Formats: sequence, structure tokens, C-alpha cells
Amino acid sequence: MILLNLLDIIGILLVLVIAAAGLTWIERRLLGFWQDRRGPNRVGPFGSLQVLADMLKILFKQDWVPPFADRALFVLAPAMVMATALLAFAVVPVTPSIGIVGNLNIGVLFFLAVTSLSVYGVVLAGWSSNNKFSLLGGMRATAQLVSYEVFMGLSLIGVVMLAGSFSLADIVRAQRHVWFILPQFPGFLLFLIAGIAETHRLPFDLPEGENELGAGFHTEYSGMKFGMFFIGEYVGILVIAAMTTILFLGGWQGPMLPPLLWFLGKTAVLVAFFILLRAALPRPRYDQLMALGWKLMLPLSLLNIAVTGAIMLAWPGG
Repeated sequence: MILLNLLDIIGILLVLVIAAAGLTWIERRLLGFWQDRRGPNRVGPFGSLQVLADMLKILFKQDWVPPFADRALFVLAPAMVMATALLAFAVVPVTPSIGIVGNLNIGVLFFLAVTSLSVYGVVLAGWSSNNKFSLLGGMRATAQLVSYEVFMGLSLIGVVMLAGSFSLADIVRAQRHVWFILPQFPGFLLFLIAGIAETHRLPFDLPEGENELGAGFHTEYSGMKFGMFFIGEYVGILVIAAMTTILFLGGWQGPMLPPLLWFLGKTAVLVAFFILLRAALPRPRYDQLMALGWKLMLPLSLLNIAVTGAIMLAWPGG
């Protein structure tokens, strides 16, 4: 049993890292399609070997540490970002038999706790670089991640109330009759917006802000350290898409097709939606981003909890 669990863990980690690398090619192809351009099309069929070329470039690039940086924290920061993104997948039930190694009865709390730890890697990267642009990016990321972590947690309380459990596997089983996206549609929207902000993807990529901060908190990074930030970001996209599938779209539940195909299909649609946002939406100002959270998302998340509780009290068997 222990050997099977270890193989399950290793298999999921390998799939995650490979999928995160492959997602860069998928993103470029989809952006090219949506923006009426070709995208990668030179290296390999349809540019499919562009990912390999990028990986080789990152691996063989000089692993340089600025002389003015705090070396220990500078090296630790990207490892923390990548590790927390991978660790968040420990409690994700892909199917009834895959990904159940970490089937904790507090799976939702574990997910929220681990994802909140990624802010330490980002803020340490900004501070240890000893660069004003990196520091500004780290400060932006800290305020953004800490704020939207609040709304992400509040958006899930309605789901936990309906399922009666913090276990992600139990939440999936509770959706065998109806997916929670229907009774918890406000919570679904709030969680999705908070997830975009947590992964600091466009239009919420203000901690990086190329036109303002160079590259934000990873301005001074190169080589494999930059690659770890890169992988951490794309694994974060996969984690948020997978959690949205589990919490609101029934997880592996679905007719006719095998559970694995249902889970992968739903997750793939959400990942494509993340990419579409990058192609379609402009970046807001930082004050607009924070105002959206505290002035709109916080009241809506609290209202969603109150309405869900009132309905459950009015129709206890419904």
C-alpha cells in the first residue's frame, strides 16, 4: 500500500510539472488563435518543440545571483513558490482512485493554508533582490494575495455548508445530483476571480507589471530560479482550475465517460478560460484591484453565506 501511494504521488508530481511546461505551448497557440496570429510554428510540428527549446535555454543559462542580494533568501524564494504550488495538489481527488493519498477530512482548509504560504516566497523574492522594482512587486503581491485569500475562503463556506464536510472527496460525492455551480453561482464567480488574483494572472498580474516594474518580484532572477517561478505560476493555474472543478463542477462526476476524462475535460476548459482572459482583458490600476476586493467581493461573499444559511434553515431537507 505504501509503495502504491508513493507511485501515486510521484506520478501526480511528474504529470503536474510536465503539464505546466506543456501549458506554455498551449497558451501561446490559443493566444495566437484568439489574436489572429500564428503563435509558435517553427520548432517541431505546430511549434510543439518550442517548450523543449525554452527548457534547454533555461537549464543552460547562467545561474547568477546579484552581489547586492541576500543570497540565502534569494535562492530559497523560488523554491517556496514552486513547492507550495505542488503541495496544494496533495489533497486534490482526481478520480475515486487517483489522488486520494491525501484525502484529509480538512482538505479545503489544507488547500487554503498551503496556497496562502506562497506569498512568503514572493515577498522574500522581492525583498532579497535588493532592487526597488522587485520590492514594489513583492509589496503589491503581498497585499493582493493576502486580500484575495480572504475572499477565496469566504466564497467556499457555502459549498462546505451544502456538503457538510471539509473533505474534497465528500464535496465531490455531494454533487452527484446537482453541481454546486447552480446553488452557489455567486460563490463560483467569487472563487474564480480570487483564484485569478491568487495566481497573479492577467488581468491581475500587477505584481509583475512589465510596463511599470520591469518584471516585478522576479526582475533579478534568471536561469532555473526563474524557471521555478514560471513552473509555480502554471501549476497554480492547474490547481485553481482543478479546485474549481472539484468544488463547483462535480469533480469526476458525469455520465457515460470515465471519471478521469470528466475531470480532465472540465479542468482543461477552465484553463482555456484563464488564457482567454489574458487575450481579452486590459490590466486595471492597482487601487481598482483592491477596491474590487474589499468594496465588492467582501460584501457579496458575506451575503452569499447569509443567504445560503437562511435557505438551509428554511428548507432543512432541501
